[in-house]
Amino acid sequence: MEKEESMAVKPVEIQFETVPQVFNRTVAQHGSKIALRRKNIGLWQEITWQAYHDKAKKIGCALVSMGLEQGDCVGIIGDNSMEWVMADLGIQCVGGVSVGIYATNAWQQVAYVVNHSDARFLFVENEEQLDKWLMFRETSPLLKKVIVWDTKGLNTFTDPMVMTFDQLLEKGHQADEAHATLFVDRQARVTPDDPAVIIYTSGTTGPPKGAMLTHKNVTWMAGAVDQTIRIDMADNVLSFLPLCHIFERLFTVFIHIKFVYTVNFVEKPDTVMQNMMEVSPTIGYAVPRIWEKYYSNIMIKMADATWFKRVVFNMALGIGEKRADRIMNSTSVNLFLKGAYAVAWLVVFRKLKERLGFENIRVAISGAAPISKEVLRFFQSIGMNLIEGYGQTEGTGVTTLSPEKMTRFGTVGRALDGVMIKIAKDGEILVRSPGVFKGYYKADDATAETIKDGWLYTGDVGEMDAEGFLKITDRKKDIIVTAGGKNITPQYIENKLKASVYINDAVVIGDRRKFLSCLVMIDDDNVMKFAQDNKVQFSTYKDLTANEQVIALIDREVKNVNETLARVEQIRKFTLLPKRLYEEDGEVTPTMKIKRKFVNKAFKDLIEAMY
Repeated sequence: MEKEESMAVKPVEIQFETVPQVFNRTVAQHGSKIALRRKNIGLWQEITWQAYHDKAKKIGCALVSMGLEQGDCVGIIGDNSMEWVMADLGIQCVGGVSVGIYATNAWQQVAYVVNHSDARFLFVENEEQLDKWLMFRETSPLLKKVIVWDTKGLNTFTDPMVMTFDQLLEKGHQADEAHATLFVDRQARVTPDDPAVIIYTSGTTGPPKGAMLTHKNVTWMAGAVDQTIRIDMADNVLSFLPLCHIFERLFTVFIHIKFVYTVNFVEKPDTVMQNMMEVSPTIGYAVPRIWEKYYSNIMIKMADATWFKRVVFNMALGIGEKRADRIMNSTSVNLFLKGAYAVAWLVVFRKLKERLGFENIRVAISGAAPISKEVLRFFQSIGMNLIEGYGQTEGTGVTTLSPEKMTRFGTVGRALDGVMIKIAKDGEILVRSPGVFKGYYKADDATAETIKDGWLYTGDVGEMDAEGFLKITDRKKDIIVTAGGKNITPQYIENKLKASVYINDAVVIGDRRKFLSCLVMIDDDNVMKFAQDNKVQFSTYKDLTANEQVIALIDREVKNVNETLARVEQIRKFTLLPKRLYEEDGEVTPTMKIKRKFVNKAFKDLIEAMY
């Protein structure tokens, strides 16, 4: 191995556990406490830890009675719900491997995951997801049963391969009655090194790979996160990110069963903001696109406010930014600034956070993709402790996290206790910890390329300061080398562009080119608001992106960013994408990251026209 610069945290000794061991202990100690909440017909319904465990037990017993063997995979597809997590834990507790599938996946993608994982059973949410299975049922001979938990619209549907969730629970009850120790016996066979889940990566560069995370990986990570941000029984969270992604799975399942707080499920994906106000969680977490959308919505509403309100808001924000800058740079806040901020809080920020449902948030986390410094600064300015974390599925989601009171702009925090980080000579970040995954399912070559001598090769490039704070500069494969031989990190430039309220996303182009160009995806809401205010006529999204006034607006935003960049990093030309990017079209991942290679190929003509 080439000579490396290293910065390491010594691993801590820990007794590794399995998911059923952690789950059983929590239920034994806190069985009557509320575990899960969901809204139904306008009312929030609750279930206790004991009821949660009873349902998981019946699911596990039913699957075993129908032929589930230890190590067999079971797929789950649907939006976040009680049934999703009950199935998840029921599978893991009897030695099965739970495989989450994105609810937005097309049937071909669902078929790929089901067949690649050799799934024996498939849980589907509703008629829509069942229809996907019907499209590939003939090519999935290993499937024994498909279980539906929301049967609306399926009252007259019958199929020998399909059963309802209630029928499964009844079958599990019968199996438990016939063999009282079945659930306990199967749990006893599970070891910390057994796979608990397979999480299929988003596939930004090709077909998804199935990352196998063990019981040791997920139970250790739950405890490691708590060493950096305080988690306790009084907390409550809102579950709305895809459960098959490790970010949401940690907080809704693995950290949850260890720290016994309450998980609240959103009614549906488009009611997140409304449910956020109703729940007022104490810990917030989301991908950058969500935080950017909140920021954008606040700014567009302030633009519509009265002159007086705009003046007061801008004055308060200016005070908040000064305070945030000092805190983020570990500089003390003087008494005058403390007093001014207290007034800004009482007059502006307190009410703003209440309207967003953020008033109780102790710490909020942005992860799964880079977030711009400007958005982080804004939330810190209004008094919400938004911090950034870094990790990947292969490391069980979290490698570094900013301590609650030691956030530093431009960094993704420090290594968790028990995590070692090494920066290779070429800048690649290497990670070693109990959270490093077992490997990719059916992909030994890919595993060997990713794990070498116990180190996880992340594919990310970064640097670490003297105090252990990690800075991510880019993805190794995304670094641009211009025709003049200059190395450019596009992610840095793209984040600056995305800080504009008029730019939703950006893809910087320039590999082997004489200058940098950029594909820009506009922010619908704010650009449409601009169009209405300036009497810009348009009938379609494409018309809007082709309008000269809109192009001039984005040109001003790009020029503002260029002023902060070195000459070689500046964007010389840009093009507005004439269509929205959709996950269904394969243009973005379920966590809303643009698939760079796909976009470069799909919009090749637009790129070439800029050169």
